[in-house]
Amino acid sequence: MNEREQMNTLFDRLFPLLRSITGEGLRETLSILSEHVPLEIEEVASGTKVFDWTIPKEWVLREAWIKNEAGQDIVNVKQSNLHILNYSEPVDKIVDLEELKQHVYTIPHLPHAIPYVTSYYKERWGFCMSHEQLSSLSEGSYHVYIDSEKIDGGLNYGQAVLPGRSEKEVLISTYVCHPSLANNELSGPIVAAFLYNRIKKWKDREFTYRFVFHPETIGSIAYLAKNGEHLRQHVYSGCVLTCLGGKDKPLNYKMARSTQAPLNRLLDYLVVHEKRGYTIRAFSPLNGSDERQFCSPGFNLPVGQFSRMVYGQYQGYHNSLDTKEAMTIEALQQSVDEIEEILKLQELDGKYINLKPFGEPMLSQYELYPDINSPTSWKESNSRVIDNRQMLNQILMTLNYGDGEHYLTDIAKKLNYPLQDYELSTRKLIEVGLLQGPIRD
Repeated sequence: MNEREQMNTLFDRLFPLLRSITGEGLRETLSILSEHVPLEIEEVASGTKVFDWTIPKEWVLREAWIKNEAGQDIVNVKQSNLHILNYSEPVDKIVDLEELKQHVYTIPHLPHAIPYVTSYYKERWGFCMSHEQLSSLSEGSYHVYIDSEKIDGGLNYGQAVLPGRSEKEVLISTYVCHPSLANNELSGPIVAAFLYNRIKKWKDREFTYRFVFHPETIGSIAYLAKNGEHLRQHVYSGCVLTCLGGKDKPLNYKMARSTQAPLNRLLDYLVVHEKRGYTIRAFSPLNGSDERQFCSPGFNLPVGQFSRMVYGQYQGYHNSLDTKEAMTIEALQQSVDEIEEILKLQELDGKYINLKPFGEPMLSQYELYPDINSPTSWKESNSRVIDNRQMLNQILMTLNYGDGEHYLTDIAKKLNYPLQDYELSTRKLIEVGLLQGPIRD
């Protein structure tokens, strides 16, 4: 299978699983992802204090349905994972329509959609259905049945590390706890898994790449409780991956809280100076995903977020309209392509030092000065042809501003050439001993 077919198959295996912040569905999800990424899976026991939070008991759901007086199913969790209030308490009773409505969640303005509703930290029982279906129910008695329990278990997460030349790390985080949602759930882990395998093939990685798959919020908090000090010491940059589907939607970057975050600088350069079609949002703790935990003031890690069809801004957010057809596998592959390119550019960006800064070096003795100044090809870099004049301009500009104070993005702003074109010129200068870098703060 090609990459897109593999993504499609992975989606179809993961979508039916009943996931939550704990439990067998979460573990099975991590197990399937481990076929693509060699995850080390860890567990944090129920009752463990993680900063201001406590790992909850593990939720077990065996059966859930509502039947009418004729014994016919009104809803059944076997029909859709979204029919159950996630983390619901057990119930087995006969109720009238008025009482039933007090325990059924709908979306009145989207009458055909089944909502995704959770109650992790407050005990209640409940079901979800379309508003159209609830409105169609007649007066009478209904048998509500939820066979669930909460047991001493644990919360699971998985991680994998791709080592690079440097101990500085790029953190790539995504969550695996929402059931039966395409864009808002499976887009993140699928993109992360295939991004892992793209980066694994890079011949010469500067950074170490740490991939983490965990339940949203409580999972990232639990991960930080155990690994926060390591991340504080080693993370150079990072991103949370979520909501990365959406045909014809541009890649969207939510900035890290730290204004000095490398991806903030890089994405600002790509959008403002190279006119890339990405969109950028400012950091805010008021909404979003696990970047809020990584960017909490005690850690303030340089972690942003990549999305495409952004949460809260599309009709299917947290309901049954969030399907594979609305998300598209093609959009996921495009997200992998674009994020991989951005991470490659981050490997290139950094500060450089001219090792012979007293006057311009005699470039001809290093075979860096063109024999003839014409638009003949120097060499191809990233499928682009760089002519002699451009190469010379890049070399002269990089040497002059290679003072250990300017990032390559700062240098690239001074010439109207894409940042990726500097890969060849900087490599040539390093190979002949004229340049050192990239150097990271």
